Amino acid sequence: MSRPVHPRIPLSLLESIRRIDTPEDQGDTETEYVAELRNKRLGLSDTVYTQIRRYNDAMKRGQKIPFAEAEGLGTLIGRRPDSVELFRSAGLILANDIYESMSSTTRGTVRTFPKFLSRPLALKHLTGIAEKFLGGSLEKNGSFVSLRVPESVTVNGSPNSAGCIYYEEAFRELLRLFVGTAGQIEHTQCSQKGEAACEWRAEWSSN
Repeated sequence: MSRPVHPRIPLSLLESIRRIDTPEDQGDTETEYVAELRNKRLGLSDTVYTQIRRYNDAMKRGQKIPFAEAEGLGTLIGRRPDSVELFRSAGLILANDIYESMSSTTRGTVRTFPKFLSRPLALKHLTGIAEKFLGGSLEKNGSFVSLRVPESVTVNGSPNSAGCIYYEEAFRELLRLFVGTAGQIEHTQCSQKGEAACEWRAEWSSN
C-alpha cells in the first residue's frame, strides 16, 4: 500500500491548474467573463478552490493526503493537452513554496556562506526536503547528486514519462534556489518503464 503524501504535492498540482486556467486580464467584464470560464476551465471551478483550501488546512494541521488522491490529480493533468506545461509549472510551484517556507536566516546562510560551508548545508536541507515533501531520497555520489522517488504521483498520469517532468522540474528549481544553478538533469530511471523507482541525476561539484 502506497504511503500518504505531503499536502504540498496535490496543492502544487491544483495550484498549477488554477494559475494556467485563470485569464491574465479580465477587464471590465470580469464577473460575466469568469462566470462563463468557470464552466469551461477546471482551474476556475469551485471544486478546485475548495480542494486548495482543504490542502492548505491539512498542511497547517500536519496531515497527509492519501496517495491515490494525489495520483488522481496527476492522471487528470495528464489527460489535458497542456499537461507538459502544467507538470512543469506545478514542479516550480512546489519547489518555490518549499523554499519560501524555510526561515529567511536558513535561506540566507545557504546562499551567502562560502561554498565549502554552504554546500554541506544545502545538501542536508535538500536531503530533508526529498524525504519530507517528495517521498524520496537524495544521495551524493562523487560529482553527482541523485533524487530517487519510489512512488511518484505523476509517473502514470501521462505516457512516455511526461508526468515525470513534475519531479524533474522541482528538483531543478530546488538546486537553483539552494546552490545558484542546476545544470543538466538526467532522468536515469523511470518506474513507468518497469524500473524500481524514478530517479534523476544532476552535477553537483561543478555548480
